Amino acid sequence: MSNSTKYVFVTGGVTSSLGKGIISASLAKLLQARGYSVTIQKLDPYINIDPGTLNPYEHGECFVTDDGAETDLDLGHYERFLNVPTSQANNITTGRIYQAVIEKERRGEFLGKTVQVIPHITDEIKDRIQEVSKEGKFDIVITEIGGTVGDIESLPYVEAVRQMLWEFENDCIVVHLTLVPYLAAAGELKTKPTQHSVKQMMELGVQPDILCCRTEYELDLNLRRKIAKFCNVSMNAVIESRDANSIYDVPLLMQTEELDKVVLEKLGLPTKSSPNLSNWKSFLETLKNPDNEVTIGLIGKYVELKDSYKSISESIIHAGVANSTKVHVHWIHSEKLTKSNVKKELKGLNGILVAPGFGSRGIAGKIEAVQFARENNIPFFGICLGMQCAVIEFARNVLNLDDAHTTEIDESTKHPVISMMEEQKTIANMGGTMRLGAFKCQLKPKTKASHAYNIDKVSERHRHRYEFNNLYLKDFEKAGMIASGKNPKSGLVEIIEIPNHPWFVGTQFHPEYKSTVDNPHPLFVSFIRATLINKKII
Repeated sequence: MSNSTKYVFVTGGVTSSLGKGIISASLAKLLQARGYSVTIQKLDPYINIDPGTLNPYEHGECFVTDDGAETDLDLGHYERFLNVPTSQANNITTGRIYQAVIEKERRGEFLGKTVQVIPHITDEIKDRIQEVSKEGKFDIVITEIGGTVGDIESLPYVEAVRQMLWEFENDCIVVHLTLVPYLAAAGELKTKPTQHSVKQMMELGVQPDILCCRTEYELDLNLRRKIAKFCNVSMNAVIESRDANSIYDVPLLMQTEELDKVVLEKLGLPTKSSPNLSNWKSFLETLKNPDNEVTIGLIGKYVELKDSYKSISESIIHAGVANSTKVHVHWIHSEKLTKSNVKKELKGLNGILVAPGFGSRGIAGKIEAVQFARENNIPFFGICLGMQCAVIEFARNVLNLDDAHTTEIDESTKHPVISMMEEQKTIANMGGTMRLGAFKCQLKPKTKASHAYNIDKVSERHRHRYEFNNLYLKDFEKAGMIASGKNPKSGLVEIIEIPNHPWFVGTQFHPEYKSTVDNPHPLFVSFIRATLINKKII
């Protein structure tokens, strides 16, 4: 085996949303299961420094790593599949590339030279691609390039790939994901979009080594032969990527197509043993054949775009499998919930999860949902703003502090039960300035949180500016809502719960960022178990 790190570039053609992230994660899973150490990074062509300030409608969920990077949601897929944490180095944007090059120019590092896309921007991209391998000394780095080949924004990335293919001749390959659409009027699959996509790549100096063809129907031998001939790839490098019922089916489908074997062959690496995917297969078996089923309501203001809550919905799947339960998620827009309709809208739910978010839109509906869950003994899980809504609801309806609120929404409230963190008050910039990344949490013994985790100290990821106001903590605890988890250094309340409720837990952190197939998050597992108990199934 070569001592050098090998690089696999994953590009997309014809259309966006073909599933480059899932293909990248599936390939990585197969290579990992063969005994290789693998990491994945995402190169995003937009000029934002990171997705932290992007509207979820624009870009879906913003995923947060242990080291506090606000990143693309595909990093969540990478972690969920590989069960290995990612970092700042795993997500690079055009904004970050240009910012770094401009800062070097200002420091005089280019010795008076004219700064250009080639070589300065492309050199920076190549450095970032290789940097991730230095961090963990990985055998294989899979680099997914966002967008579609031919987009003006992607050109510097494709050029950097072309240069690396030349510089690291035997250590780099390109997997190109493309579309083979079915035209109902003609009654057949069409290969022309794939041919043009590959032609476009070749015009940019890059010849794909492997083609992953997204298709609704089987690619027969004749179609594979045609694609191979027109696109200059070997027959076994034309990989069928059929639509799957679940993203978790994709690694097994790719194994059947021998994608991992073809990749290793082209990289000159031994196949080692067959992939050990017994845990993965067991997960899928339970996912498809659960013993029970429950329905939970997910209350949020971005429910039209489910990618806004991607990590939460995947964490629910993981926790459902851990409880051998099919979890039906009823997506409920918080703006549509009112005092008059909440009973009708939430009727029949076995559990209620109030999602995170920012701003005032839909917050009244979230508070109504919390009250309904608390007063009707329905298992409740509040995350970040969802936890803060639980605090506000309790203050108003149990402590009788009628105008209790968060200062994020009402700066003049007489009872700021949620207020801005001290270190946040002097910050003017929006991007990358929240409390971000992993922080410790000390759990109170004999609470639902400590029972779920079964340890006394945990580390969880954060993304917030506002916190529980500790001036009110004694009043809350006297009235029946306790702090079951606190940051050991700052005393910041990390978890609240109501001990005399079947299961009522809110977290200031985002547990969904750490749930994986191999390690479903204990709070989600405990929540789904509580819904089963509530339904009197167990």
